[in-house]
Amino acid sequence: MTTSVEDRMAKMRDIVCEILELDPDEVTDDSLFKEDHGADSMGTIEILALLEKEYGVVIDEAELIRMVNLTGVYAVVAEVAGWERATERAS
Repeated sequence: MTTSVEDRMAKMRDIVCEILELDPDEVTDDSLFKEDHGADSMGTIEILALLEKEYGVVIDEAELIRMVNLTGVYAVVAEVAGWERATERAS
């Protein structure tokens, strides 16, 4: 059984919320970690590290520039994990 995009996004939201100490309903797909939620660079690196551990992937730190919200996080992880493209997901 494959994991749906929605399931992966929900897990990524949980990871982001755990690191940034936020309630899941505070984080939308497009809310910005730094500007909207006060994340610092250490927080984003912690998100990257936890995503690598959760999904068994290696993400280049240069990708942090794209990982500014959940949509960006999903796109980066999907690319390195070989999942379907994030743009194919239904709104």
